[in-house]
Amino acid sequence: QVQLVESGGGLVQTGGSLRLSCAASVRDFSLRTMGWYRQAPGNQRELVAAITPDGITDYAGAVKGRFTISRDNVKNTVYLQMNSLKPEDTSVYYCRADNPGPPYWGQGTQVTVSS
Repeated sequence: QVQLVESGGGLVQTGGSLRLSCAASVRDFSLRTMGWYRQAPGNQRELVAAITPDGITDYAGAVKGRFTISRDNVKNTVYLQMNSLKPEDTSVYYCRADNPGPPYWGQGTQVTVSS
């Protein structure tokens, strides 16, 4: 069974940092585009960051310069380093394994930034 397990969420103050991890039990991890998404109450799920197999990254404008996505193909893990956190970053963060093949989602990890 395909499984994506997020960890590293928690409660931090404005300006603090967190590092999220996504351990992926999925075939052909090194060939997949991996991404982080977030969804806050009342909002649509939105892309935060993505990384292709060859290391090309994309970021949402709201997080560019503050967040960094990376991957370790030996550990089958993708990371999201979050710095200079703001209250508006408060959300449930989801890991996604994308193309090739069907997309898979993790169950999410809560990030709360106090104001």
